[in-house]
Amino acid sequence: MLRLRDISLQPRKDSPEALKRAAAKVLGIDAGDIWELKVLRRSIDARKKQDVRLIYTVDIAVSGEGKYLTRRGVSAAPENGPVYVPEKGPWQGEKRPVVVGFGPAGMFAALVLARAGANPVVLERGEPVEARTKAVRRFREEGILDPESNVQFGEGGAGTFSDGKLHSGVSGPRSRWVLEQFAAFGAGERILTDAMPHVGTDVLVHVVKAIREEIISLGGEIRFGEKLTGLKIEGGVLAAAVTENGEIPCSGMILAVGHSARDTFEMLQAARIPMEPKAFSMGVRIEHLQKEIDAAQYGAFGGMKSLGAAPYKLSCHLPGGGSAYTFCMCPGGYVMAAASEAGGVCTNGMSYSGRSGENANSALLVAVAPESFPYPGAMGGVYWQRELEQKAFRAAGESYKAPAQLVGDFLRGEPSSGPGRVKPTYLPGVVWTDLHRVLPKIITGTLEEALPVLGRQLRGFDDAQAVMTAPETRSSSPLRILRSEACVSALEGLYPCGEGAGYAGGIISAAVDGLRCAEALIREKKKLFG
Repeated sequence: MLRLRDISLQPRKDSPEALKRAAAKVLGIDAGDIWELKVLRRSIDARKKQDVRLIYTVDIAVSGEGKYLTRRGVSAAPENGPVYVPEKGPWQGEKRPVVVGFGPAGMFAALVLARAGANPVVLERGEPVEARTKAVRRFREEGILDPESNVQFGEGGAGTFSDGKLHSGVSGPRSRWVLEQFAAFGAGERILTDAMPHVGTDVLVHVVKAIREEIISLGGEIRFGEKLTGLKIEGGVLAAAVTENGEIPCSGMILAVGHSARDTFEMLQAARIPMEPKAFSMGVRIEHLQKEIDAAQYGAFGGMKSLGAAPYKLSCHLPGGGSAYTFCMCPGGYVMAAASEAGGVCTNGMSYSGRSGENANSALLVAVAPESFPYPGAMGGVYWQRELEQKAFRAAGESYKAPAQLVGDFLRGEPSSGPGRVKPTYLPGVVWTDLHRVLPKIITGTLEEALPVLGRQLRGFDDAQAVMTAPETRSSSPLRILRSEACVSALEGLYPCGEGAGYAGGIISAAVDGLRCAEALIREKKKLFG
């Protein structure tokens, strides 16, 4: 086959037929002469607002392929590159592996273990996604928090109630395999070709359920509502997982608890599992009208169905040494109540697959390093997160409403009294205030300096009527559970994994780390049993 790059289509003319005609034009042939066309990649080039383009890379099959290889942008389609093949058994020994946490890292670790014949036991403190969805809705609508089943805890992990972004800085065969599994379990083939694939919460809930059913069909067991409370150690080796229901003997434990399992971190610290503080980020959720983001990004093409709701990604390094950036941008999305502890408020972002909400939102974050933490030790960042969340809870009337402020008022240092044209989407509601009373100077000072700079990168980002809702504290783990190159903790048999352990940041990278840890565990068992 031939590979054609940089095929450009106008958004108004995006269709399979138009793409085929454009590919044929590159070769100087009729569209009917193309036997087969496969889309490899689809992206948007919005550098020229007056001429936004869709850019495709495709593989095509035609007669006499060799004579076209001199054409610009045409090459022979390369042979398939490295393909990820999960480790296989046979699994031996009576003890089963235990996976703690059923977010992306734990889910994909359990999937690989189940396909290797290891019959893993998965412990998930939260509920199955069906019940979890109801708990999240109840919290948003009524302000009733379930500390064990919420935006942070439950089947699918924190990523389930997000935009479901499946693009990552992590590439390679494992990443591709993860995407292929998502597609096979219901996310759709489009995620394999889009430059910035996303799924959306409404689709993700079905995908994670399908993966759960696959694991169970292969002999795995998933215990919802069962939380890890301790580790049984014999002779310096992990012997069993301890829960409220007793001990579960295990041949190894993949610890994929997510970045919000603070009680688990405290248990690990008491068990003398080596951990260290690490840099992370905190800030606010910022909301704009999606139609205004569309216009800023795509000009007159904004709002076109073929382009979808426009995303953005911004960052700046400031003269004083600080930095700020946007993260987890949710086009056409909603700001979510993301608390997992009673008496605290924190925010997150979510979009449905259609990204059809009125507002765009993203985290607007400031990086903070361990030397700036007000608390010492591995748990210092965790305690700081908790302090700010509790302060926000009190500032908003102790009702799980969130403190909010207009950008213009924030930059003037004046409290807000209500919204302008951008209506906040956070439920159970916001309390208008001055965020300088809620967030520390290291964050507010950096945001004051950064907002005008980011406004020059994206027109309207610093609009006076944009809404900031606080705090965004759970962007990543504030600590790292130390492990070796073989993914093993100082405690033999314990495999710290994923975002909570400090080795990932997002759905794909967490899932890939789950694969690595499952592979490491399987290889270790093969050494023991030959």
